[in-house]
Amino acid sequence: MDVAAWIERPRAPYAADPKMSRGRLVPEPSSPTRTDFQRDRDRVLHSTAFRRLKHKTQVFVYHEGDHYRTRLTHTLEVAQIARSIARALGLDEDLAETVALAHDIGHPPFGHSGERALDELMRPYGGFDHNAQTLRVLTRLERRYAAFDGLNLTWETLEGLIKHNGPLVDGAGRPTGRYECGAVPAAIAEGADRLGVPLAGHASAEAQAAAIADDIAYDAHDVDDGLRAGLFRLNDLKDAPLLADILREVERKHPGLDEHRGGHEVVRRVITRLVEDAIAEGGRRIDALSPADADAIRASGSPMIDFSPEMAEAERGVKRLLNARMYRAKRVDRIMADAAGIVRDLFGRYFSDPSSLPGEWAREAGRGSETSHARAVADFIAGMTDRYALTEHRRLFDDTPDLR
Repeated sequence: MDVAAWIERPRAPYAADPKMSRGRLVPEPSSPTRTDFQRDRDRVLHSTAFRRLKHKTQVFVYHEGDHYRTRLTHTLEVAQIARSIARALGLDEDLAETVALAHDIGHPPFGHSGERALDELMRPYGGFDHNAQTLRVLTRLERRYAAFDGLNLTWETLEGLIKHNGPLVDGAGRPTGRYECGAVPAAIAEGADRLGVPLAGHASAEAQAAAIADDIAYDAHDVDDGLRAGLFRLNDLKDAPLLADILREVERKHPGLDEHRGGHEVVRRVITRLVEDAIAEGGRRIDALSPADADAIRASGSPMIDFSPEMAEAERGVKRLLNARMYRAKRVDRIMADAAGIVRDLFGRYFSDPSSLPGEWAREAGRGSETSHARAVADFIAGMTDRYALTEHRRLFDDTPDLR
């Protein structure tokens, strides 16, 4: 049997081609049974950082209930949606899946609250950004292989992660997107320079599929988790036009359905609507551009895989509802404030007393400048799961919040 032929699949001319990959920082022989992108995916799945996502907060802290999303379950949902979009558009499914699986690996414990706390603490030392941390983990901090630090992933995978939120600078070199009011984090700028990834321009269509899959998964599962947590009820979804329309559809088809099943019916339809719109709009934009290869996608002045203008506005309405009803809910605010306090306490103790760190990390923190010392502390905390952060806080302090 010709294994090389077996792993080949038809793909569109504008799809990323693993046979044409720009390679890895440390050259390696190709695998006889896997494409380079499949090999990247497997390395991410087997990494320590990926396993830790199981006990990292999405919105609700890990012990609040077995049915709420964690970073791991969110990541798996993003990967499934990314593959669906990539398959429909003739893209390389494995690259889309790999970027999806790796995109949250740099998140610290306690979700965005933990990230904000670390960023404030690291301000004098270059700040903290979870996308930059993802790059650090995948190129430096994972230490599994004899020949290199990190996972030695392909250029295309790392490009997709660096540009997960789109171009980082505009044509004139000014920071754009989430960095518009500041600067591109040094870890990203340095990593991109080392890899030869330009900060301007878009990533591959596969990376764009993973990025929009992230938004779709967030919208759908946060509606689901918010309903489960009792932060809002089905009838409250009418405040967002897209959800109101879907809820009316469910009520017409299944009158008198209970809240639990009704919520599930709404959530599955949200995913379907958003995925189908992204595929249709992506197809229209690709047809209009008629790209000859993957680089034509990168050079286009706008993203190829995106929502239609009408759906983009409807999707913003879902985010507005979730922001008001869930992310700013008093219960969530209180728990996340306590969680941020845990991160601040741990950082302060480790920074002032490196001997309180495990041996390897104590040695790492003791090397070099004050900035490298702070970065080592941030690396250690960012790698923690929620429960390990709580365990460490109980070890080092007399009073640890319950986070319930």
